[in-house]
Amino acid sequence: MTELVILGAGNLAFHLFRAFRDSPETRVIQVYNHRPEKLKDFAEIPTTSTLSEIKDAHLYIFALKDDAIAETALKLKDSGGLYVHTSGGVEMEVLSKFENFGVFYPLQTFSKKREVYFKNIPLCLEANSAENLQKLKKTGSAISRNIYDINSEQRKALHVSAVFVNNFTNHFYQIGAEICKKHEVPFDILRPLIKETAAKIEELSPVEAQSGPALRNDQKTIHSHLELLDKHQTRIYKMLTQSIQDLHGKKL
Repeated sequence: MTELVILGAGNLAFHLFRAFRDSPETRVIQVYNHRPEKLKDFAEIPTTSTLSEIKDAHLYIFALKDDAIAETALKLKDSGGLYVHTSGGVEMEVLSKFENFGVFYPLQTFSKKREVYFKNIPLCLEANSAENLQKLKKTGSAISRNIYDINSEQRKALHVSAVFVNNFTNHFYQIGAEICKKHEVPFDILRPLIKETAAKIEELSPVEAQSGPALRNDQKTIHSHLELLDKHQTRIYKMLTQSIQDLHGKKL
């Protein structure tokens, strides 16, 4: 059985803890966070806010903010275990002070109040040796059926792609919600459209799934939309319309 220590107490740490806790092949023996009040969600196992109290384990997972990974690693002694971080945008070598190190990157968005089925989440793995990569694959397979060998450059590309398809898309939801609120229209009316938009790319490529006035070069509709928008929304609308038309060979 693989014994783990999780460093961090945020959304990802919370879901990793639950996934590893529920697997018969792994056991979380401790969770660390520098703020003790953040550890209340992990009360069923030993926790600490002191790095010198970190227990010996087979695997240490840094589920921390990107800026905190290197700083925390410098303060931690090497117990001989395997040390990995979960960041999409931080190089693997940030943990190179340890003899065994790597990356354990779950490509998903996490919120504590929303359940996730970890078996479906892609795990992007990288390690400083073939042996350590095999260890990560074995541990990863205990909680997910989607395991990928992804190097640092590929991981950065995936991370920025994820920002576009998730973070930016969610921001567009917020803009849509603001427009609905301003015009006293229920945002719930848009939810089936949001679901269908996501469902379409299960069968079609994004290029094939594209629709809308920008693709059709429907100038009358585009101008009527712009009349409804504020300055910030107009700038975004024009930029995205131009991007769609550049890709599909149309001109404004």
